[in-house]
Amino acid sequence: MFGLDTIFTLFLILCLLAAVAFEFINGFHDTANAVATVIYTHSLKPTTAVIWSGIWNFIGVNVGGIAVAIGIINLLPLDVIIDRNLAHNVAMVFSLILTAIIWNLSTWYFGIPCSSSHTLIGSIFGVGIAFILLPGNHEVALNWTKVLEVGLSLLISPVFGFGLALLLMLLLKRLIKNKDIFKEPQGKKPPPLWIRSILVLTCTSVSYAHGSNDGQKGVGLIMLILIAFAPAYFALDRNQPAQKLFMDAKKIEWTLKKMDTLALTEKGRTEYSIVHSNLLFIISQLQGKTSLKQVGKEANFNIRKSIFLISKNVDLIMKESDKKAIASLRPVDKAILKSNIKRIKTHTEYAPRWVILLVSLSLGLGTMIGWKRIVVTIGEKIGKTHLTYAQGASAELIAASTIGISTAFGLPVSTTHVLSSGVAGAMVAGEGRQNLQMNTIKNILAAWLFTLPVTIVLSGGLFLLLRLVL
Repeated sequence: MFGLDTIFTLFLILCLLAAVAFEFINGFHDTANAVATVIYTHSLKPTTAVIWSGIWNFIGVNVGGIAVAIGIINLLPLDVIIDRNLAHNVAMVFSLILTAIIWNLSTWYFGIPCSSSHTLIGSIFGVGIAFILLPGNHEVALNWTKVLEVGLSLLISPVFGFGLALLLMLLLKRLIKNKDIFKEPQGKKPPPLWIRSILVLTCTSVSYAHGSNDGQKGVGLIMLILIAFAPAYFALDRNQPAQKLFMDAKKIEWTLKKMDTLALTEKGRTEYSIVHSNLLFIISQLQGKTSLKQVGKEANFNIRKSIFLISKNVDLIMKESDKKAIASLRPVDKAILKSNIKRIKTHTEYAPRWVILLVSLSLGLGTMIGWKRIVVTIGEKIGKTHLTYAQGASAELIAASTIGISTAFGLPVSTTHVLSSGVAGAMVAGEGRQNLQMNTIKNILAAWLFTLPVTIVLSGGLFLLLRLVL
């Protein structure tokens, strides 16, 4: 399969199965957050709620785009993804997935809401750092811009969840005259239809948002596996015509020639030289080709690397170089340059349809199994009083909005931490800080703080150990 011998084909299948297992665990670990409020307010029966949530997770993965998936892939340096030694690639993939699965299952077993996003991203950081520490790799660097973006996203989103849910609850108390929505459920009696409709809608929104964000992490993970094992088939989107990439590269070259290169700073000239040489490489490789399938195996990865370097260095030129050099380009030239950079990136920023379908099925099915432990924590152990209708709706509305906005910007966030912090904020708005069960809050906070360092150390150690063994 994909030109691999039998042993590495088996390794590839094992890695894909492990990635599917991770996404399945993600389903029952994280999606329990989406159904907790409708179950504890008796708006939906548990079986109905988890099936409904699973369906909307499936839809979210399929229509939510792949910006977050690309962000996951770009966290690792290209040198890590493509090692000339396939056994090293096996070490990379297994250390990522095993770390993510071990930590997710451990926290799920103890009923602690923990972020699959933190877990996967910490695993990726661990592998990247361990690779840099290896002899001869000290000049390799993580994509620190993306690392910073992701780190801030994971750090700030729970704070937003808490604060906005608290404010929303206070606002609802002032604006809504019908106080039924602020009551606790009476026995197992469903709430009035209008309240029930709101809660089902917010559950649906969180489920869809979770699929569109967390599901993409599974897509990114599988693409890492495929690029590592079979770059000749997956480093580029081979369904796009070669002439499209050829012409986009030519247009970038023509546009950059209009720039006053003499006005560039010394650093800008270096960056310009990198862009120019990589454009010439792509053009030479695609000259006369009609399909990317005609490009040699080695060239596929090198073209991917060239696209990355072109995009990165054009961006640096436009931000850092002398204003006179940038001013030498007309506004229309800048627009053409920006448009064509975006177009050539589509050749690397993609995922086959079967990958998206596989992840959506895994996430959707995982949603329907093993949800109860986390649901109990969200519904019973964050606040001292029973979750009211308004508290459940506020927490889920804020969670869905936060995740949706993050997805639009291609940033991974933690559904678990956004929603649980939203529930905590709604509880505080109701009865004040004394309404929180501080032991649960401390456990969630501890998981939030320790997930990254634990997974970084675990995945980095596994990576070095497996490289040595394999």
